[in-house]
Amino acid sequence: MEARQFIRHPVNLPIEASQLAAEAYCLGTGGLAFRCDHTAEPGTFLHVRIPSVTPEFEIDAKVVWCRCIDGNVELGVEFMNPNDAFRVRMVEQVCHIENYRQEIFTVQGREMTFEEAAMEWIGKFSATFPGAGELSVN
Repeated sequence: MEARQFIRHPVNLPIEASQLAAEAYCLGTGGLAFRCDHTAEPGTFLHVRIPSVTPEFEIDAKVVWCRCIDGNVELGVEFMNPNDAFRVRMVEQVCHIENYRQEIFTVQGREMTFEEAAMEWIGKFSATFPGAGELSVN
């Protein structure tokens, strides 16, 4: 998979990745790209946790690529289960909406509830969010 096919997690929202023991998984489709504090070899299995959503989101994934970009480590991971692509897309939309809400406050000084930010973000970005119209629950 190329990097542009991966949903990019917002840089300012926490995400954690810890290595799993190597096991045989059935790989699904879809992927996630995020900055990480450590490198990981392609083929490494990770447990990924996003603590900034409620409830915390956790998923197992396999590293597809690892790059240093502007002095930061960025990982691209592929999901272990085909249904995970849909779940991750929903969680990442929540993360991007929260990121949008924070950016609007920082740049414009305008406070919004999450619901207000969601309505604006959906109107502006949902049609171009990775996987729009391509994912379904099996």
